[in-house]
Amino acid sequence: MSEQRRSPKPRGYEMRKRAEDVGRTRQRIVEAAVHLHGTAGPAWTTISAIAERSGVTRLTVYRHFPDETALFEACSGHWLSQQQLPRPEEWGAIENPVERLSTGLADLYRFYRAGEQMLALVIRDERSVPEPIREARAEMGRQYVEVLADAWPEARDPVLRAVIGHAAAFSSWRSLCRKEGLTDGEAVQVMVTLVEAVGARS
Repeated sequence: MSEQRRSPKPRGYEMRKRAEDVGRTRQRIVEAAVHLHGTAGPAWTTISAIAERSGVTRLTVYRHFPDETALFEACSGHWLSQQQLPRPEEWGAIENPVERLSTGLADLYRFYRAGEQMLALVIRDERSVPEPIREARAEMGRQYVEVLADAWPEARDPVLRAVIGHAAAFSSWRSLCRKEGLTDGEAVQVMVTLVEAVGARS
């Protein structure tokens, strides 16, 4: 009996498998870059190191991500997708300014604690981060301050907004909680008291 020939796999199957392989390779590259950004920092993350960790060549990395901005955008999106992000839309629904500030700062400080290592390294190596990524991060910070400040009657006071911006900053959380040993809740109370004092001065 002659051996039955196997029918060739449909072209659609081959194309789908190739697309899946490409997707998996891209994901490995992104995960390798995120790991390196969060352990060594962006300034010390080279294409060679990413290629080695993801098991591909430098050319493959460049084929998937032709420039730094594309790679950083993919890394940032992947890392953020794994975090419980701050929810300024929920703070904005709170009318009382002190309650809104307390809720917003507690939410931000929770996020800072969970993502501390990555955030600290990205801020440390800010000059190595592509400008569009830096601008997006700065804009996000401005939005947080806008939501927190708008509940106050003195919302347009530049000093009040500056103090709220200081309270909402990652560096302020790190100074109070890591350097001085406060809990997140204690740090929130300290900053709320400071903002209330500034708001009452006018």
